[in-house]
Amino acid sequence: MNILDKIILDKKREVELKKSIIPVSQLESSVLFDSRTVSLSKILRSSQTGIIAEHKRRSPSKSEINYNFTVEEVVKGYESAGVCGISVLTDGKYFGGSLDDLLLARASVNVPLLRKEFIVDEYQILEAKAHGADLILLIAAVLTREEIKQLSEFAESLGLEVLLEVHNLDELRKSIMPSLNMIGVNNRNLKTFEVSLDFSKTLASEIPNEFVKVSESGISSIEAINELKLYGYKGFLIGENFMKTDNAGASAKEFISKLI
Repeated sequence: MNILDKIILDKKREVELKKSIIPVSQLESSVLFDSRTVSLSKILRSSQTGIIAEHKRRSPSKSEINYNFTVEEVVKGYESAGVCGISVLTDGKYFGGSLDDLLLARASVNVPLLRKEFIVDEYQILEAKAHGADLILLIAAVLTREEIKQLSEFAESLGLEVLLEVHNLDELRKSIMPSLNMIGVNNRNLKTFEVSLDFSKTLASEIPNEFVKVSESGISSIEAINELKLYGYKGFLIGENFMKTDNAGASAKEFISKLI
């Protein structure tokens, strides 16, 4: 069993436990549940930079990244830097995140927020809406086509956008459907953690133009972004490159200033 299989097994157990304690009605009564969401895909289409910065304390591949700053400090720094959106890791066991992180981010900034999570159930999408997310991530590697359809259409019904993450051509081909807004290519193989921008370059021409193309992981230079833009990418998700510094917001600001 690889690390991704372990994460999904744990996640399914976690969701069932949460369902037994917090009913759907409680999530739907959240003060944020009926709030209007902001479209990240529209922002990316017209942005010069396309940066989606990430709040990420640790990961299975890098262990601890940064525990020194509050969510508020990080996301306000990102907003001040001019990011298009912010990804917030909410997985606890493997990434050190929580739904509270998403809630605190929502209370701190007005930019679009992505709930970065291993979503396997509609319940998690309700959680995302109740905690202030504007969009969710779906990972093709752990979902069937029918599950992607069901979950993306449910998100759409709640006014949430969907970023669908793929890693190879098979995942992309099984996933393309109208209920998606953005297709992200993860440059990190979730099973081996190998990282290469070639994954984004190879799949670029296979992604239909109606979807905003996002490149994720392993992006650490201006040159990489300028190169990926030639392949039609409008969004660039960067986490560790900013979070591993002493000031994630300042690091993002310096990076973005070189793109404009």
